[in-house]
Order: sequence, then structure tokens, then C-alpha cells
Amino acid sequence: MSAYTLKIRRFDPETGDTARWQDFDVDLAPERSVLDGILQAKDREDASIWIRCSCRAAICGSCSVKINGKTGLACNTRISDAAADAKNGSIVVEPMGNMPVIKDLIVDMDAVHWKKVQRVIPWLLPEGDPPEREYIVPAESMIDITQSMACIQCGACVGACLSLEVDPDFIGPAALAKAYRFVGDPRDGATEDRLVDLAEDPHGLYDCTHCFACVEVCPKDVAPMNQIMRMRRQATSDYEIKDNNNGYGHEKAFVGLIEKYGTLHEAQLLPRSFGDGSLVKGQTDPKAVKQLVEALPTAIRGVKSGKVSPLKALIHHKLPDQKQVRRIFHEIESKDERLELNMYIVGEVGGSNPDLDETAPAMGETGDEG
Repeated sequence: MSAYTLKIRRFDPETGDTARWQDFDVDLAPERSVLDGILQAKDREDASIWIRCSCRAAICGSCSVKINGKTGLACNTRISDAAADAKNGSIVVEPMGNMPVIKDLIVDMDAVHWKKVQRVIPWLLPEGDPPEREYIVPAESMIDITQSMACIQCGACVGACLSLEVDPDFIGPAALAKAYRFVGDPRDGATEDRLVDLAEDPHGLYDCTHCFACVEVCPKDVAPMNQIMRMRRQATSDYEIKDNNNGYGHEKAFVGLIEKYGTLHEAQLLPRSFGDGSLVKGQTDPKAVKQLVEALPTAIRGVKSGKVSPLKALIHHKLPDQKQVRRIFHEIESKDERLELNMYIVGEVGGSNPDLDETAPAMGETGDEG
């Protein structure tokens, strides 16, 4: 047995007091979990500690908390590992962020997480009359959505999302990953409608800022940001949805500039993003002109900081061997079907989600081809 100290954030709204910290010393084997430590403290020292838990096997997702500042499952975190990461010797345990705290380590999932999941219409919307029995699809056509199907709705990604900290109305990583589960399902008949809805929502597809927090904390390697990026590519490349959030224009501008110069021409990125990505046609569109005028303060700040200058706006040097970059673009664009690269997986393959082991080689082969 080893001795560990848990520093638990306590909060009881019924008392009217502010939140406080309370230390508990627990004796556990190093391989036991942080949840075991919390339950031991609850059993032996203070029965009033509140925490959700059920399976203790990283399946139900109930025990999501923040441990040493990082969101995760208490039952899936070894107490010895948490102690090694702790500062000042105490394992700090507190409720997840971005959600109201009900009491101690329990947050209101209904107010944020489940409300956002409901927003994306989390069920199939098939076309036509239902079949006499079940919908049958080839197993290989479902491989693409197995990653998003692995989600256990623990809310860890929601608690860690930096975009949600800035914009509480952001639909969020868990809900958008759930949306891809149906966007990518061959049985669903509302793919384009779903994409239009999420692309046009100012708090939807393009509100994600690529912070990678959801990828890092997900206990099942769902990589929500990966699913968000896939829906963006479908919205722009497959359906050419020219949304009011300029997601379409920004992607086309970014890709076009890299293809032409090899590096990002930042002085041109903003004006091209407001149109269709092109230099002249996009920027002369009345809507784009209006947005350009509104963005003038941003451009002025760029000039003052030295990041942008009139010379840089007019001249941008290409890479010495830019033809090789263009060759890569032409090679990819010549393919009849877009090949998805599953780039946002962290840790060992199948480390926390053995159910995906059988699909990993197929995904790897697809990525190699691209």
C-alpha cells in the first residue's frame, strides 16, 4: 500500500458558501485508480463527498473530473500516475469545466452536454419508406464512423474545450462528433441538410479553433476534432456550401495560397477568405467588400505590429522548389475520391479502445495512399 493525498474541491450550493479545498489521505496500491481514492475518502472520512460513478471500467463515462488540471475519467487514471504529475505532492481533483457545478465533483450535464447533443438531431433520418425489416449496409461502409461511434458521452472533451470557454454557445466537440456519426452513415438521407445547418450556424462547424484539447483528453480516442474537420471538408469540397461564416472561402483561400506559394501569404488570407477564396472575384463581391471594411481595424493592427506591410501584401516569395508542392496538390486532386487521413489520434493504437483494433490497419492503408 502507498499513501496519497487527494486535494478535492468541495462545493455545496445549499450552504451559500464559496467553494473550498479539502485534503484527504488515502492508502491504496499504486495500480488503483483516482476514483478508488475518492471512494475510500468518502467511505472512511467524509460521506458527504459527491461524485458520479458506476462501472469503474471506463465504459459508462460517469466519473469525468479534472485531475491535476486535465479532464479525464477518474476510474481510468492510476493514482500513482496522478501522484507523479501532481504539484506539491497533492493530487488535485475538481469538477469539469464549461458546465455548472451541482455539488462537489458533479456537474450539470443536462444544461450543457446533453443540450448540445440534442441540437445536432442525434438520430438517423433515412430517405423513403422504412424497409420491412432492418436497414442493411455493407460492414466496410460503416468503418468510417466507428471512431465516432466509440464515444461514451463522458463529456471530457466538453469540459476541456477552449472554444467553449470563449463561446458558451459553441455546439461543442462531443455533439459535433455525434453529428458526424450520422453524416457519415450511408443510411442517413439528410447529410447535406445537416452540413448546411452546422456550417451556417455561427456556433457550429467553424467555431472550433483547433486547440486539440478534445483529442488529448478523450478516453476512447474518438478525436472529436477529427470528425469536425471531416465535416468541414465535406461541406466545402463535396457540397460546396458557401456559408455565411466564410468557412468555405477561408479553406479555399488557405489551400490556394499554399499551392501557389508553398507558404501562407497572410496579407491575402483575410481578404480572400471573405469571398470564394480567389484574389479578384472573391474580394469584389458586395458581401465581401462589406466584411473587408469591417475588418479594417484588424488589418491596421497587423500593419502596426509589423506582421503585415504594404510590400508584404503585394509581394510574397515562393518556395525555391514550389513545383514539388504543386505536384503533391495535383497528385491528390487527380484522384476520383478524397482519401481521409486519420491524423488526430494520440497514444498507442488501440490503447484505450480495443474495439477499433480491427479497423486500424484499414485506416492506416487509406492514409498511406493519400
